[in-house]
Amino acid sequence: MEDDAGSIWFATDGGVYRHDGTSFTTYTVADGLSDNKVLSAAKDRHGTLWFGTDGGVCRHDGTTFSSFALPLATSVTDFPTGNRSPWLVWSIREDRSGNLWFGTNGSGVIRHDGEVFTRFTTREGLANDFVFSILEDRRGNLWFGTNGGLSRHDGAAFTTYTTSDGLGSHDVWAMIEDRSGNLWLGTGGGGATRFDGTSFMTVSEKDGLGNGHVQSLLEDRSGRLWIGTSGGAYQFDGHRAVHITRGWRGDRSELRVQSPAGGTAP
Repeated sequence: MEDDAGSIWFATDGGVYRHDGTSFTTYTVADGLSDNKVLSAAKDRHGTLWFGTDGGVCRHDGTTFSSFALPLATSVTDFPTGNRSPWLVWSIREDRSGNLWFGTNGSGVIRHDGEVFTRFTTREGLANDFVFSILEDRRGNLWFGTNGGLSRHDGAAFTTYTTSDGLGSHDVWAMIEDRSGNLWLGTGGGGATRFDGTSFMTVSEKDGLGNGHVQSLLEDRSGRLWIGTSGGAYQFDGHRAVHITRGWRGDRSELRVQSPAGGTAP
């Protein structure tokens, strides 16, 4: 993520790193970060940086970090989290109205309008309360990738899509919108799924994708889709997925490339 001064920020398991073009500066809990394990990041329209961590959400105003208490589930025992913190923030996204959306680890998605926090859960129609990824499309619809399918919010209500509709997997880890307005979804075990607004099409093993755990997606300037999986990086030209091995070390790939508006994948 790039800030307004041109510095690049990196979210890691050991804090946040800022590179000013010459050297790195490290920020940890000692500097006010809510937790050293940072899962997501975003820059809002005011230039403020937001970080989702294992200990909640915090922001950096250019000088200092400050933490925010999100309205999570009534009790941390209200939902199962496995080995992950119930305060973990998987994803952050700013919408065109300036609202910030936070995808949580069992408390649904939380909207912050600058003053008030509002929580949306399965009670309001969200597919699942574990929200891994968030995207706003060109029409202003908000999409939420969850542990139980894909949800679209049109400003009034949620519509949910699952594997019964053609989604590759009920775990939606990453999302992008391509130049044609299609949504591409990185799923947990089901490959990369394209949604054109009407139907789903999945790129899987039969198309050359050797690993179905898709953690990141990127469309390049030529319109080719890059797919980052647990088994390496693939390039999809619209017909076949090709495993990229030249100059690549190791098989595990997490191409966490994001826009300034935010969003991430596990």
